Amino acid sequence: MSASTDSSLTAQEDQPQQIQLLASTDDDYDGVIVEINDLVMDSTTFLSILRPSISSWKQQGKKGVWIKLPIHLANLVETLIKEGFWYHHAEPKYLMLVHWIADSANTIPANATHRVGVGALVVNEKREVLVIQEKTGHFKGTGSWKFPTGVADQGEEIWETAVREVKEEAGVDSEFVEVLAFRQSHASFFEKSDLFFVCLLRPLSSDIKIQEVEIEAGKWMPFDEYAAQPFMEKYELLRQINDIYLAKINGHYSGFTPVSTKSNYSNQKNSYLYLNAGALKRSNSL
Repeated sequence: MSASTDSSLTAQEDQPQQIQLLASTDDDYDGVIVEINDLVMDSTTFLSILRPSISSWKQQGKKGVWIKLPIHLANLVETLIKEGFWYHHAEPKYLMLVHWIADSANTIPANATHRVGVGALVVNEKREVLVIQEKTGHFKGTGSWKFPTGVADQGEEIWETAVREVKEEAGVDSEFVEVLAFRQSHASFFEKSDLFFVCLLRPLSSDIKIQEVEIEAGKWMPFDEYAAQPFMEKYELLRQINDIYLAKINGHYSGFTPVSTKSNYSNQKNSYLYLNAGALKRSNSL
């Protein structure tokens, strides 16, 4: 979405009596975006501006209306809801509400549907796995040793998340090797779907310094010992990951490595395409 104009209000110039309207910018889909910044008013005054604004947008043939409401104007939420707006998504400093004002079918896209998580399989030259025990979460108090996991931050690449989580949870520096596999599940975190990327990393340091708030302990464990833990019998996913790693070190499996590329669908200058670089290289050499 494009940025809004500086002022939150404008005037209807072709009317004998000036009528205040909400300032807006057009999006790419015949809709408008309103960012209410420094505007402070009671709900009655806001309603007297909102209604003619909607009428004006309808006359212009606009379809969807996005209103970005800062947290200090939460008193205006009820007014917007009564006028047909609904919640689209929320962030720490604002709430986004939307309204479809056209007579055609609503095509406003849904809020983000997925959360992205990573699991970091860090293996050294001795074929020892970096493992931790958690103070919180599903494995709390079970005595199970697992590899570091975490959730990607906004704007963070998958490989960056893996390296960061290893450093945060265990204090170990590492470099990303490849994505071994990924899994999609549904109705997971607050009914959102979940993408989980299993990443292979190479350690650049060996000393472990755990993050004491969430991590109980950390150590290097021989892979065979790690894979033989009794709790593995309950988790088919973990057993499959172990099989993939064994196939990898035996030269029978290749995962996906990030290749920098440019995207026309993001404000970010560069993004990454994850692919089997070795197989592509062999194919191009034929």
